[in-house]
Amino acid sequence: MGMNKNTVLAWATFIMILVGVSLILLGAFRYREVSGWGFAAVGIGFFAIAWVFNALKGRV
Repeated sequence: MGMNKNTVLAWATFIMILVGVSLILLGAFRYREVSGWGFAAVGIGFFAIAWVFNALKGRV
């Protein structure tokens, strides 16, 4: 099975969403002090980059 550019971007989007969710959950449940806000902010950043990858599908 060959992977074209759209398949690679789809997998990258999926992996980044998983990492973003895990970072937000780490910030919410594992680190409840100030560092939890940092984990959640980085998780939201991963969502933003995944959104850009998803928007690039079909255009690259």
